[in-house]
Amino acid sequence: MVTIGSIVLHVSDNIRAAEFWKGALGYVALPNNPDFLAPADGNGPRLHLDEDDRTHLDLYAADKREQEAEVERLISLGAKRVDWDYPDGADFVVLADPDGNLFCVIDTSH
Repeated sequence: MVTIGSIVLHVSDNIRAAEFWKGALGYVALPNNPDFLAPADGNGPRLHLDEDDRTHLDLYAADKREQEAEVERLISLGAKRVDWDYPDGADFVVLADPDGNLFCVIDTSH
């Protein structure tokens, strides 16, 4: 089953937002990307600060097979596939919930 791996939060200023959310949640910036914040103890979803993307959930699947199964399961629950311009080798599938909110199902095996 998928889990919430990260919450992508649309912000106007990554640095200001990072300082706020680190203080509010006790999160720390990931060393390889300061726009990704994570719980200091490593338990819980990451927060991805993004000035370009819209706010959405990233649901994590363990591998491609689980991703495909979860996409089909979510569609059976009422999600819809979204027409998206995917880059080559994309590890994500974009879906919309019944209210039209976008979310991604990500193959985390890469």
